[in-house]
Amino acid sequence: MQTEIPAPVATADRDCRLSGQPGAPRRGRPRSEAAEQAIFAAVEQLMADGAALSSLSIEGIAAAAGVGKATIYRRWPNKEALLVDLVARLDALEPQVPGADVRADLIAMVESMRRRGLAKRSRWVLKAALGQMSAWPELKAAYQEQVIKPRRERARELVRRGVAEGLLRSDLDLELLVEVVLGPILVRTVLWDDTALDDPDLAERMVDAVLLGVGTAPPGGESH
Repeated sequence: MQTEIPAPVATADRDCRLSGQPGAPRRGRPRSEAAEQAIFAAVEQLMADGAALSSLSIEGIAAAAGVGKATIYRRWPNKEALLVDLVARLDALEPQVPGADVRADLIAMVESMRRRGLAKRSRWVLKAALGQMSAWPELKAAYQEQVIKPRRERARELVRRGVAEGLLRSDLDLELLVEVVLGPILVRTVLWDDTALDDPDLAERMVDAVLLGVGTAPPGGESH
C-alpha cells in the first residue's frame, strides 16, 4: 500500500489524530463544518461511483469536494486519517443514555447494534469501506482504536454493572459474559449478514434469552 505524503504537521498532533485519541489537538485555521461536510460527501460519492479505498487520493477528494488540498491537510495528516474519521462518522457511537436498569441498558445496546446493522446494509458505502479496511493494517488499527474500543469498553462497563447488581453471574469471566451478551446480535449483523434485522422486538428477545442462560434469575425476578 502506498501512503500519500502529507503536508508537514507536528508529530504529536499527527500521531494523536491517526490513532483516533479523543481530544487530539487540531492546528491550523478553525475547522469549517461546511468544508468537512463537502469532503466527507465527496469521499462517499467517489466510493458510490465505484472507487476503492486504495484508489482514492487527496487530489481527487479535494477536486470532488471543491476545496484545495491544503484544506484537507489542515484537518487530516493523510488519506488514512481522513478515511478513519469518515467511517467513524458513519458508524458513530450513540450517546450513552442510562436506562431504568441493567436489563433496559442491555436491550438499548443490542438495539443500537441492530440499527447499525440495518444502516450498513442500506449504506453499502460503509459496508464496502469496512470490508476493504482489513487490507490496510494501519487503517484497521486506527479504526479499532477510535470506533471499536469505546464500544467494547461500554459493553464491559454495562456487564460489570449487571454482575454488581446481581443480574449476571459473578463466577464467569467478564470477557466471556460480554461475548455471550453480544454474540447473538453480532452473528446476525456480521457473520450472517443476510438474516432478518427488521424485528423491533429482536433486541429484547435476545437479551432475555441470554439472561435466562447466564443470569441469576429470569427477568421479573422469578427463580430458575
